[in-house]
Amino acid sequence: MLYQQIAQNKRKTAFLLILFVLILALVGAGLGYMIGDEPIVGIIWAVIGSLIYLFIVLQNPANLVMDLNHAQEIKEQDDPELWHIVEDMALVAQVPMPRVYIINDPSPNAFATGRDPKHSSVAVTKGLREKLNREELEGVLGHELSHVRNYDILVSTIGVVLVGVISFIASFASRYIWCFGPSSSRDDDRDNNSNIIEIVFKLVAIVFVLILGPIAASLAQMALSRNREYLADAGSVELTRNPQGLISALEKISDSGPMKQADRSSAGMYIENPFKNGQGFSSLFDTHPPTSERIKRLEKM
Repeated sequence: MLYQQIAQNKRKTAFLLILFVLILALVGAGLGYMIGDEPIVGIIWAVIGSLIYLFIVLQNPANLVMDLNHAQEIKEQDDPELWHIVEDMALVAQVPMPRVYIINDPSPNAFATGRDPKHSSVAVTKGLREKLNREELEGVLGHELSHVRNYDILVSTIGVVLVGVISFIASFASRYIWCFGPSSSRDDDRDNNSNIIEIVFKLVAIVFVLILGPIAASLAQMALSRNREYLADAGSVELTRNPQGLISALEKISDSGPMKQADRSSAGMYIENPFKNGQGFSSLFDTHPPTSERIKRLEKM
């Protein structure tokens, strides 16, 4: 069951990344068609913009995220037990020792970030350190080191970049339409039927670029984040050989209140949603799967 879940979640991640790129291409094509009947040009600009933005973000993502979440770096002498648990999990996961941070927040939570395993960092809240025993801490840190080992820290960064570029395209398109309106046909000899078809296509492109594209991208990002949480849960069990530690930790974390120090742009990185979103329709945009479902899967391992 454990290795089946790992394989299944990796396939889902590949599918979601392909879907993400397809949404980006469609939004770019829609923009190109709206402003100049050139879908290919729009796709090229969308891809180039994504690559440039990704290059900038990947220069030093860990320091940026840690600053946003008010995290303070610690050394071995500051908290030997926590340091050694991270060191042990990194050794088992066969990844370099990450930098360790503490967030002064009473709500128990943790996350990992960075460009790759060689440039990774792990942060835990003061509440997590105080409320969890060693077995539970191993489960949580096994989860975070699984994120590092699986390159989830890079995958989540790519998701943020793609959503950012798609949002920028939508914003640019709305301003362009406001100032100039959608481009009209350059061929005055087209018959009325052709013009009507073109108008319909332009309207579809506008609706997709301004509304449907950003919504689809956000849903894909949330699905990608939820899928990687399931994979990291399975990875934690693989590293610790003890699902009960993570189960107990998730129960304690889910029973706590929202965090005060967390940054909303980093919410998807935490082991549990730090802002405790509601249920129902809003759950479509949750960055994490329901804790009850995660525990149910862990109990089957």
